Amino acid sequence: MAGAYKDDQEDWMTVCFKYLLFVFNFLFWVGGAAVLGVGIWTLLEKSDYLSLLASSTFAVSAYILILAGGLVVVTGFLGCCAVIREQKGCLSMYFFCLLFIFLIELVAGVLAYVYYQKLSEELKQHLNQTMTENYYQPGKEAISLAVDRLQQDFKCCGSNNSHDWMTSAYITSEQAEGRVVPDSCCKTITDHCGKRDHPSNVYKVEGGCITKLEKFLADHLLVIGAVGIGVACMQICGMVFTCCLYKRIKMDPY
Repeated sequence: MAGAYKDDQEDWMTVCFKYLLFVFNFLFWVGGAAVLGVGIWTLLEKSDYLSLLASSTFAVSAYILILAGGLVVVTGFLGCCAVIREQKGCLSMYFFCLLFIFLIELVAGVLAYVYYQKLSEELKQHLNQTMTENYYQPGKEAISLAVDRLQQDFKCCGSNNSHDWMTSAYITSEQAEGRVVPDSCCKTITDHCGKRDHPSNVYKVEGGCITKLEKFLADHLLVIGAVGIGVACMQICGMVFTCCLYKRIKMDPY
């Protein structure tokens, strides 16, 4: 009688762990979709600005999230099969997949956090140089488009202010045709509008484009870091449930 009760109790706990793992799998898929979405959104919507950065850490973090999100889809399917079939081999594979994705997302989160700390210094050291030396130069079309979009999107002119353009390779060349700032600095863009550097005509934002771009990238790095580390921590629960179910199946004499 006591043995039958013990078996019923073990069966009940096994069922509980199965349902908990099913619930986790659903949340895991949702989290994976969020990870994948954030990674793709970062690259598609912010790719123009990546050419203005000295390092590739921002892009690498996004690529890692996309990889992790894609693996979640496959792993989630494997998890459902493992729970339904109650096969120890599938559960073991599922556990190690969770562990692998956990490490990937943790790396993405840590990279985003570390780069967040260095972002301000990097922009101060490199943004002005990138803008003034590469704007409208041969082979630097991507940077030129990025600078134009940056100045229009954030309504700013120059790295620190509009006077940064006075020593730029573009403005000091004949190609500028008398402009003192690029036309993308103008509040209303018309051909050769950059010939007049006046607050009524061009953007005069305190702190220039550095301040705007730094805040923009910092906000998105926080999102990347939070999503990566958040979903990674959630996977710890999945690994615990998987281990518990594995032990229960192992104890089952049948």
